[in-house]
Amino acid sequence: MNLTSTTFLALGLAADAFAVSLTSGLLIQRIKINKALKIALFFGAFQCLMPLIGWGAGINFSNLIADYDHWIAFGLLSFIGGKMIYESCQLESEGKKFNPLDSYTLLVLAIATSIDALAAGLGLSLLKSSIILAASLIGIITFCLSFVGVFIGHKIGDKLNNKIEIMGGLILIFIGSKILFEHLTA
Repeated sequence: MNLTSTTFLALGLAADAFAVSLTSGLLIQRIKINKALKIALFFGAFQCLMPLIGWGAGINFSNLIADYDHWIAFGLLSFIGGKMIYESCQLESEGKKFNPLDSYTLLVLAIATSIDALAAGLGLSLLKSSIILAASLIGIITFCLSFVGVFIGHKIGDKLNNKIEIMGGLILIFIGSKILFEHLTA
């Protein structure tokens, strides 16, 4: 994958963390830089770590599925993107209050929002892509978007929440389709 595709992949994967950051910003009473940094560090670190884990797992058996790797990457990214779109369209249950600054809560949220990055790392191993560049870019973009998301959420609330997740899902589906198209036309 080239830098443009990797950047779009990172933006798509960061959408969940950005949406959670918006919601977190809405719930934080007195916003300060250190609160936004804490949230952004959790999300950015896990979004960077999970593709490395997925890539490591995938590299061990990529030779067995080399003939199907583009289909698997397409399937994984399309599934994740579709799941993001589906979940963003579901009505959120009422009364879901959480403390977005609690370390345990942040750990659970960071893991939950980075599962798709794990699958993306697996897909990247099948494509023999540079994992260091991809994981770093995914982590940095997630960190930046999460940091900004806390402040945006504090200012405008969660009006954009579902739209951001839908856009992220569509980006992942587009990238999966592009990978499939490139391999089928090569």
